[in-house]
Amino acid sequence: MSSEDLDVEYVAELARIRLTPEEVATFRSQLGHVLEHVARLNRLNVAGVEPTAHSFPIYNVFRADEVKPSLPREEALANAPRQAEGLFLVTKVLD
Repeated sequence: MSSEDLDVEYVAELARIRLTPEEVATFRSQLGHVLEHVARLNRLNVAGVEPTAHSFPIYNVFRADEVKPSLPREEALANAPRQAEGLFLVTKVLD
């Protein structure tokens, strides 16, 4: 049994999935391609390249909180199946 077979079976065990011998062969081939690609990436000179999580900068965009007009309480509750004291009543789902 090759080390790639063992790798495929080990990962399958971690994922708690049972593989047929045919699936092991398929995934062995796919794993081989992935490992070849990773080996090529490892040969790249990345000296001076800052680590990133994304290929382009991503920032959280927040807008300022502003008070804006909304529905009057009575109108918001107008179609509520159950309400009391200006609140929606819902069925209890947790004890």
